[in-house]
Amino acid sequence: MTTVRPPAALAEPVERVGRGWTVALSLANGAIWVGWFGPLQILLASQARDFAPGSGMSKETVLAWVTGAGAVVSLVANPFFGALSDRTTSRRGRRTPWIVAGTAGGALSLLLLARAGGVWSMAAGWCLVQLTLNAAFAAVTAAVPDRVPRRQRGAVGGWLGAAQILGVVGGTGLATAAGGIGAGYAACAVCTVAGVLPYVLRHPDLRLAAKDRPAWSWRAFVAGFWLSPRRLPDLGWAWLTRFLINLSNSLVLLYLLFYLRDRLHYHDPGQGVLILTAVNSLTLTATVVAGGVWSDRVGRRKPFVVWSGVLMAVATAALAGWQTWPGAIVASALLGVGFGVFTSVDFALMTDVLPAALDRGKDLGVINVANALPQVAAPALAAPIVTYLGGYRALYLVAAVIGLAGAVLVGRIRGVE
Repeated sequence: MTTVRPPAALAEPVERVGRGWTVALSLANGAIWVGWFGPLQILLASQARDFAPGSGMSKETVLAWVTGAGAVVSLVANPFFGALSDRTTSRRGRRTPWIVAGTAGGALSLLLLARAGGVWSMAAGWCLVQLTLNAAFAAVTAAVPDRVPRRQRGAVGGWLGAAQILGVVGGTGLATAAGGIGAGYAACAVCTVAGVLPYVLRHPDLRLAAKDRPAWSWRAFVAGFWLSPRRLPDLGWAWLTRFLINLSNSLVLLYLLFYLRDRLHYHDPGQGVLILTAVNSLTLTATVVAGGVWSDRVGRRKPFVVWSGVLMAVATAALAGWQTWPGAIVASALLGVGFGVFTSVDFALMTDVLPAALDRGKDLGVINVANALPQVAAPALAAPIVTYLGGYRALYLVAAVIGLAGAVLVGRIRGVE
């Protein structure tokens, strides 16, 4: 009996990827995060401050509306472009055309955003940035299950996570050092394009033949975005655990400035946030690659995700029970350790439970919604807790319970060890 082998683009990868491929993909990933976080950390806030007087809104409200609109676009764009890349039969492969188009579109959108003349054009520009860079990000993410064997995905996920952190720091640094809004956007646009070029120029993508692509149907295309928890329970539980742990982390970060000012009475809350962010980034960077490599070596994922979630819940509870500046530093360090391990190993876990090679980009896009949705849900949940239900102590206790629930529910995933 003859065994029919699937085409290379749809086969489960077995050959380990080299260091050059990992570095190039990580660099592309970090460059995309530069394009996101230079605006998010510095430039959008500066524009909101400039446009608020003529809009009838406070600068905080302007920034909230603009970033909220962008988050909604991100929720839709990531799985949509992931699905389109799954069906692409270009001679350059399934993912590379979308990385190129998304990066080029993102750079142009950043330059357009720099020329915004008011709140509405600012919001439109930021939505364009989210739309285009999510096209590139969806394709970069899907390249991992396309090319990386299961026993190497923890390490690769760790390097992608480290690049993400450097992208956040680099984007913030570029936007600050450029010396102005227009120059900041231009610097982020150039860095985003330059960071993606080594991957698209040096590493050919796997091609999908037209005969291997399923027949087109709008109904099937739209229906594919619903991943039934009953039919795909492992994917459903994996999505829920990622959502809960990311929601817990978002609740911690959202009002950190106000927590330092109003609860700890720290003398310079802005400086305090910078110090806590630096501590968190250092411990996160120290564990994000090591956690993924360790997971690959022992061949297990769930224990790492469970205990990283538990550690984050303990650190979050410390913010509620140990409300001092030293307590905040310890909590930030522990959150970085936990989230570093979680970032790399949970990514590998997600790729392990993908149901079909033909839909890797779309399915990962749906999973990535669990990263973006907490940014929308956290403000809606946090505001009434802080205002009416007990303040910051209650907020961080709720966040700890949510994170602990995410860690416990990892045990419901049956398809991996």
